[in-house]
Amino acid sequence: MDINLIIFLSSAVMISLSGVLSPGPMTAAVLQQGSRSALTGIYIALGHAVIEMPLIFLIYLGIGNLLHMEVVRITIGIAGGLYLLFIGIGLLRQKVDMENNKDTVTSSPFFSGVFLSGGNPYFLLWWGTIGAGLVFGAARFGLLGLVLFAVFHWLCDLIWYSFLSFASFNGIRMFGAGLYNKVSVICGLAMLFYGGVFITNAVKQIIG
Repeated sequence: MDINLIIFLSSAVMISLSGVLSPGPMTAAVLQQGSRSALTGIYIALGHAVIEMPLIFLIYLGIGNLLHMEVVRITIGIAGGLYLLFIGIGLLRQKVDMENNKDTVTSSPFFSGVFLSGGNPYFLLWWGTIGAGLVFGAARFGLLGLVLFAVFHWLCDLIWYSFLSFASFNGIRMFGAGLYNKVSVICGLAMLFYGGVFITNAVKQIIG
């Protein structure tokens, strides 16, 4: 393999990790849903890939400029914010149901990965700026470089989310339902916070 490609992939992984490791809605979802299954991180990463992989190749084909359009950012911000509010309220209600010993239905980790990616304006803004630079850098090495970049970037997501869900699952098993309730409340509040931020920023763009 070309040494320059290896150097590029190494730097791309480090830059990708800076985004993956940043706390956000996806982190909250992995921690909360990971308390039910150690495999949650894998399913969320797969759902994330449904949005991210096509996006990488669309940016390569020139669609990246759309991510900078104000109407796109506003629409995604409001839709994503409303979805996060819905999830947050559900998590807070779920705590009450658990205290009353009622079973609750949690959303699918796979679809959480899809919706929390497609509805996150900051995720799309990252790909329209930093991510786009990485895509075009990978394209210098041809199709192989682009594919390897996409795979290595996604592996960062897969490994980190798998680690978080594994830690969450084992923590709940060790400390019981009390910890689960606390995790649900914290994650629910985080979802409400991020949902409020998404919608507030979208409204600010509308009113100028």
